[in-house]
Amino acid sequence: MKRPAGRVRPAGTPADFRSAVLAVVARIPAGRLASYGQVALLAGYPQRPRQVGMVLSGLPEGTPLPWHRVVSARGYVPSRGRWWGALEQIGRLRDEGVPVDDQGGLDLEAHRWDGKD
Repeated sequence: MKRPAGRVRPAGTPADFRSAVLAVVARIPAGRLASYGQVALLAGYPQRPRQVGMVLSGLPEGTPLPWHRVVSARGYVPSRGRWWGALEQIGRLRDEGVPVDDQGGLDLEAHRWDGKD
């Protein structure tokens, strides 16, 4: 059976996906942003931005990984079901010089990471 065009899924396990996502997020420099979809694409798993969010939401408290640099493609800090995490994310981004309004809105394009180190 053929898969529909545009739904190419790389071979690998969920652990491979998680490792690829974490490796991309670890490379995002301070003061720069990436969307969930951008992280998925750079990790080699296009069309999986929601799964990127699930990986990041499962990180342990106090992780040194810069999870706070990943935001929605619409240019805001997601807060549905996690307002306390959104407040922390806003604070961390502001500490890095990224202007974020009190509702979590920001200018993604002005601070978008190009995927290069």
